[in-house]
Amino acid sequence: MAKEIKKVSDIVIRRLPKYHRYLSDLLDRNVDRISSQELSGLTGFTASQIRQDLNNFGGFGQQGYGYNVQALHTEIAKILGIDKTYRAVVVGAGRLGSVISTYSGFKASGFEILAMFDKNPEKVGKVIDGLKVYSLDDMADFIKKNKVEVGIITVPKDGSQKIADDFVAAGIKGIWNFAPVDLVVPEDVVLESVRLNDSLLTLSYYLTEKK
Repeated sequence: MAKEIKKVSDIVIRRLPKYHRYLSDLLDRNVDRISSQELSGLTGFTASQIRQDLNNFGGFGQQGYGYNVQALHTEIAKILGIDKTYRAVVVGAGRLGSVISTYSGFKASGFEILAMFDKNPEKVGKVIDGLKVYSLDDMADFIKKNKVEVGIITVPKDGSQKIADDFVAAGIKGIWNFAPVDLVVPEDVVLESVRLNDSLLTLSYYLTEKK
């Protein structure tokens, strides 16, 4: 069993999903155990780094045996909170919001999207892959009534801070932000921003370097 989780660096936390993904692949191939050296070959992290990362949560490995794949997969899922279910809503019923809302990996990651919201009256009332689009005016009541914990923002940057503020006021504890703007939220609210343009510019940089 994992020890009580201590304060762990953000860099380590961001490596955990990759461990979980590769362990899932190993389970699909009926692999029972793996060494840190073998896991290194899959993930690209050094064996020493893998051991250090996992030691933050208790280690899980046995000398001379390595890691039990199923046990490690289960423990990392618990650390990441995948064994729980988080209720979520999406603001923005445009193309990005529709793609995000219909992503099949949400439930596997412990997130259940209940509804979408938009300010465009032409979109309100529509059903997108089983999800109804509600007016933004109804969002706060919906969040409170359904005990929603996560809000997803897929709108342009104008007005996105207002949406974040409304999320917080309604009791949202986690925000996944796709708007190209740095949002400000209270310390007790988890904010994860996805910078699509930043990622493209990083790609551009490395392409330029290779030339």
